[in-house]
Amino acid sequence: MARIKGGLNARKKHNRVLKLAKGYRGARSKQYRIAKQSVMRALNTAFAGRKERKRQFRQLWIARINAAARMNGISYSKMMYGLKLAEVDINRKMLAEMAVNDAEGFATLADLAKSKIA
Repeated sequence: MARIKGGLNARKKHNRVLKLAKGYRGARSKQYRIAKQSVMRALNTAFAGRKERKRQFRQLWIARINAAARMNGISYSKMMYGLKLAEVDINRKMLAEMAVNDAEGFATLADLAKSKIA
């Protein structure tokens, strides 16, 4: 029985990594060992970046809600507490959207939150 060498599989694996490393500078896109390290790190960073993006958007929404709430005479934390007491179930993304595009509607919610706290 003939011996089967693993060259084809190794070549496929190397080409897969080198394809991911396309556009990297110098040896990072040419040499398999260095490219593999760079690709592994890049994929880890990409995974972490997707989680970080969610945190950054939540921060942005809270900042927008806080700014609009203070224009209506209430702090962010008191507004969120007042909305919770009023059983208004609206997420921060939609509140931030209202703060930017629908000032009257946001003012109504701010007044509702104020009345529930007082």
